[in-house]
Amino acid sequence: MRRRSFLSALALPLAPAAVSAAGLSDRRAPGFALPDLDFKIHDLNDYLGKVVVVDVMRTGCPHCAVFSKRLEAAEKKFAGKAKILQVVNPPDNQNSVKGYLEKNALSTTVLFDCGQMAASYLKITPQKPSFEVPHFFVIDPKGWIREDHGYNMLSRGLFEGDGVEAIIDRYIPKTA
Repeated sequence: MRRRSFLSALALPLAPAAVSAAGLSDRRAPGFALPDLDFKIHDLNDYLGKVVVVDVMRTGCPHCAVFSKRLEAAEKKFAGKAKILQVVNPPDNQNSVKGYLEKNALSTTVLFDCGQMAASYLKITPQKPSFEVPHFFVIDPKGWIREDHGYNMLSRGLFEGDGVEAIIDRYIPKTA
């Protein structure tokens, strides 16, 4: 019974975050291999040596749409040094993601998760069976989660302004 409620909670619609989660950074990033819209598999290990931003989002979230545009601009700015991976969970599907990308004129890499990746990153438990979006994780070139941020009124500028670029820049190795 407990397992069923945990899995069904992952499929519930997600709401914008009210507060940022604590205790999700300063650990090795959980590995994953997830498909994109074209069924190409993206393995986190393929991006070692780059800063990776993993953004857990949903297509119906207005804050997520604004942040997706900021993330796409950041990826272009740090071409070759940073990779942006946006992750959706049910009820999002290929049709909702295609519509989202077209509506927002985005070419962002969106990956499809069935809850396992989000559960490991957001530390979902039966006692805490749901999560809020958007929530992003900054993974350094060695594969460690260095920062995570959930959307709330205090972090709004980070999601809607240039703050994410400064965070990414912090973790890009500086050459001498």
